[in-house]
Amino acid sequence: MINFEEELKKFHPSLEIDEAEDVIINHNLTDFTDILVEMVKDHEEKAKADK
Repeated sequence: MINFEEELKKFHPSLEIDEAEDVIINHNLTDFTDILVEMVKDHEEKAKADK
């Protein structure tokens, strides 16, 4: 029978995964959420200017 707790203790992620994770996290990409936040800010600024 497999002891999952023991197997998890032995687990070490591959270096390629760690490197890819660093590149993805440190690379500043605009995603859909960033675009929506910018659109809401623009809309709020326009609404304030129209008052």
